[in-house]
Amino acid sequence: MRQPTALLAALLLTTAAQAADNPAASARFERFSYAGKAPERTTARAGEYANPVLAGYYPDPSIARKGDDYYVVASSFTNFPGLPIMHSKDLVTWTQVGNALDRPGQIDFTGVRGSQGIFAPDISYHDGRFYIITTCASCPGGVGNFIVTATNPAGPWSDPITVQGLNGIDPSIFRDGEKMYVVHNDAPEGTPRYDGHRAIWITQLDPVSLQRIGTPKVLVDGGVDPSKKPIWIEAPHIFKKDGWYYLICAEGGTADNHSEVVFRSKDVMGPYVPGPVNPILTQRDLDPQRPNPVTTAGHAKFVQTQNGEWWAVFLATRPYPGNFYNIGRDTFLLPVTWKDGWPMILEQGKTVPYTHRKPDLPAQPAPAIPMNGDFSYVDEFDAPLAPAWMGIRTPRERVYDLKKGALVLHAGRPLGDLAGVPGFVGRRQQHHDASVSTVVDYTPRRDGDRAGLLAMQNDGAWMFLGIAWVDGKRVVALVKSEGGKETLLATAPAPAPKGNVELAMHMRGGQSDYRYRSGGQWKTLKTGVDVTFLSTQKAKGFVGVVIGPYVQSHNPQ
Repeated sequence: MRQPTALLAALLLTTAAQAADNPAASARFERFSYAGKAPERTTARAGEYANPVLAGYYPDPSIARKGDDYYVVASSFTNFPGLPIMHSKDLVTWTQVGNALDRPGQIDFTGVRGSQGIFAPDISYHDGRFYIITTCASCPGGVGNFIVTATNPAGPWSDPITVQGLNGIDPSIFRDGEKMYVVHNDAPEGTPRYDGHRAIWITQLDPVSLQRIGTPKVLVDGGVDPSKKPIWIEAPHIFKKDGWYYLICAEGGTADNHSEVVFRSKDVMGPYVPGPVNPILTQRDLDPQRPNPVTTAGHAKFVQTQNGEWWAVFLATRPYPGNFYNIGRDTFLLPVTWKDGWPMILEQGKTVPYTHRKPDLPAQPAPAIPMNGDFSYVDEFDAPLAPAWMGIRTPRERVYDLKKGALVLHAGRPLGDLAGVPGFVGRRQQHHDASVSTVVDYTPRRDGDRAGLLAMQNDGAWMFLGIAWVDGKRVVALVKSEGGKETLLATAPAPAPKGNVELAMHMRGGQSDYRYRSGGQWKTLKTGVDVTFLSTQKAKGFVGVVIGPYVQSHNPQ
């Protein structure tokens, strides 16, 4: 069986001599525990499923079917391994089987900020091969839009093939017989008429070289109603049904005005006419004070099951009071209904439901680690790390080793140094109400040395709880970074000169509590810390919080 992640195999070994010269360059972690509760407190009855189907930071979902198997890929920005691949047979029970970007030689995120990198991938299947096309925003070397392929979605995936001259973002592949097309977002022809004025383009691809042939053409200029100056038409997908070519797109931007719209044509090259009812999905017109709101719904892709049903995956968010969300954008699932030749995901004015009738597909057993609802798990670090573990940017040196039931994490570049990789591996925070804990053994030597738990939204927005060297002492420290400015919030004595310390973070929406213990009772370091600065609204960008072990040495080299 292929190892579930390439973090072990992908990196160069940090030498034993380095660790011996500087013990503070590595930290030992025993166990990583996670427990989360869904705030909406809804329960799916027999024959129903719960939304979202992928909780937390799984934005921009794209879906493909091969026989009775379904695969979803989501945006991963500068997290590595990247492009997580999820598998299901019933559209509601999902398991991550790999990452399409799992080798440092595939991609380079050097100098790339947290919400740049991999944007809006699209997965498709044709004649025994899977294709993912995506954008690497701001990546060095002019990578731009590229394609990776695989015969097995669990991997290995090919090295990226850059589609030369393909600009813009959100590309997706459409097959029409033997012909292959890419449809994508880009600037309109001529000068944009207003801020956010974009267009949807189509270009034919050579199916062998995967390069453009023919002349690019605009399919949609602006959006459904150009007189209203629609903004950010993007995330296009084309599919064919009953002799019609359907084009679905996101419109309105990724915030509260997000939506999904539809057009159709008798010719793949257009002209495309908007549907009589648009948008076919949005939550922007609903009361913002409604309980347990779902917001920012859009960026959908359809799939038809082997039983003939149509379903859509799409992104949306579940903010806590104040319209904040720290966990990023979830993946939701709803059926697609058809009327007079036009699709509808959700009639305007209706709320995205938290429970719904299951697809007409064989029921599947519960996964070892669920991807939605209330769940918990413990990683004892006694086996290769699961594919859900990831770091930041592309590693060139080994980030960690697994030794005798422990994770030995090696210090890297400090957070904020975009030229390198920090000593960090983490998992997505998938619930606003979540508890995370670990046990760390670490010997700091200088100011700046620290090891423990890191809850990170980006390089400049994070919370750290762990062992540190402060004013000449080994302490348990709580450090906050907001806007790149670090603040020491609290300290407490730690066993000196060494000794295990158990750490726990408890997130409750926009507040968080921090505890620790060393051989005795749990002690509270600080409660009620405002962590709304870890929300997307304040930290900006497109990702969600990732939490995990972290080590930083004043001089790791």
